[in-house]
Amino acid sequence: MDVVFIEDLRIETVIGIYDWERKIRQTVAFDIEMAFDNAVPAASDAIADTLDYKAVAKRLIAFVESSHFELVETLAERCAQILREEFGVPWLRLKLSKPGAVTGSRAVGVIIERGVWPDGAGR
Repeated sequence: MDVVFIEDLRIETVIGIYDWERKIRQTVAFDIEMAFDNAVPAASDAIADTLDYKAVAKRLIAFVESSHFELVETLAERCAQILREEFGVPWLRLKLSKPGAVTGSRAVGVIIERGVWPDGAGR
């Protein structure tokens, strides 16, 4: 099994628990790894056979920009659900960072894994 990835996808959204955070848009950044068998698209050279990372990014951008969650944990979970249900991703690792959220750090956030690696061997 192979991996399709999106690195440092930055999206502006309303995220946070504090009153002042509910009134502004902040940037969140995604690093996503998704299990996918790339043998078929490699043989056909057809976009229709791929896990189209542009389509994935556009769907996540639309969702995240319109969301208003308090916790990065909730946002990460909802994005993972979209990837699994709408794009048929059997396994994913999603890192969601909130840059500048803690003084002295570049970013804070969560990393979640959902699903089962298709060959059962794990990653």
